[in-house]
Formats: sequence, C-alpha cells, structure tokens
Amino acid sequence: MTEVRRRTCPSARVRTAACSPFAAQYVVTRWYRAPELLLSCTEYTSAIDMWSVGCIFAEMLGRRPLFPGKDYVHQLSLITRVIGSPAESELGWIQSEKARRYLVSLPPCARSDFARLYPGASAAAVALVDAMLAFSPGRRISVEAALGHPYLSSLHDPEDEPTAPAPFIFPFDTEHLTDDGVRLLVEQECAAYRRDATAPTP
Repeated sequence: MTEVRRRTCPSARVRTAACSPFAAQYVVTRWYRAPELLLSCTEYTSAIDMWSVGCIFAEMLGRRPLFPGKDYVHQLSLITRVIGSPAESELGWIQSEKARRYLVSLPPCARSDFARLYPGASAAAVALVDAMLAFSPGRRISVEAALGHPYLSSLHDPEDEPTAPAPFIFPFDTEHLTDDGVRLLVEQECAAYRRDATAPTP
C-alpha cells in the first residue's frame, strides 16, 4: 500500500511509459485530486487515492461536492479554506519551491469543523472523513487504517480483504496509444459486453 508511483504525464494519475495528452487531462477529475497532484509532485503514494475517497465520502455526507474548483488555483484555494492552511513545517514533501511559496502566500485559514459541516453525520463518519482529508499525504489515514476504522466496523472483514502481491500492470500501460487507439479499445470493450448481453441463454 506504500508503493511510490512516478508521474509521466502532467495531471495524470497513471504509471505509463508514455500516455496520450488527450487521456491525461481526464484521468482524475480535478475536484477529487489530491494536493500532491495539484502541486505537480513527481512521486506519490496510495495516499492520493485516500484523498479522492475522502472527497467522495464528504460529497455523500453533504450531498454536494466539497471542492468544486474551476481551475488549479481555485481548487487549492477551496481546499485550504476547508481543511486549513498547512504550516510551513508540513510542506517538506513539496518538491517545487514555487509551489511552496504560493501556498505560504495564500491567506491563512483555520481548519473547518467537519461536525458543523455535516451535522447529520455520526461522530465516526466525521472522524473518518477528517482523517482522509489531511493536506500532508504522510498524515492522511492509510487504506488499512481506514478499513479498520469504527465507521466501517460492520463491513470490515480482514479475512475477505486480500491485498495484491504486486502493482497491477495493464497491457496498454506500455503501449504508445494515440487518441484513436484509445477510442478503438473502448469500442472493442463495449462491443464485447454487448455480445455477452445479447448472447442466447443455453
């Protein structure tokens, strides 16, 4: 779960040898992007996934997106307004000096009280979303800890939650795909499912 991923395309949350600029911009919707991706970090861990899950969880609790940014700058502004401005001591993981200076220049904000943001949510739900939405990836709750959180106690089953022994590798990760190549793969996948759906029942 602590696998480090190297980004090979701007704004993409994928590990590929080469990827299509067409696809790269849409791999992760901006509203659910972790600060690491917004700040152009070249290495990141599964903590980016926990951030995305936290955004989705918050949206389920509040029935609206938490960070509906219009662009990268607006996105970072919304994030700091809700989860507070990170202290300078928390910015060591940011590789870009320009990005660090920008964050420090933002108006200081205190962290919001998630219990007030989501008054109808249980204390356990509030605690979990709060742990997922930590600005620093090192302080964000891990996948394992999230699965064992009290909020998920009725669903958590360690005997039925296998961990992959190695990162998933998809065949097209190593291919130099064009935009037309991506479209063709999608069409072939859809056609295969359509054939399965229309096949007569034996």
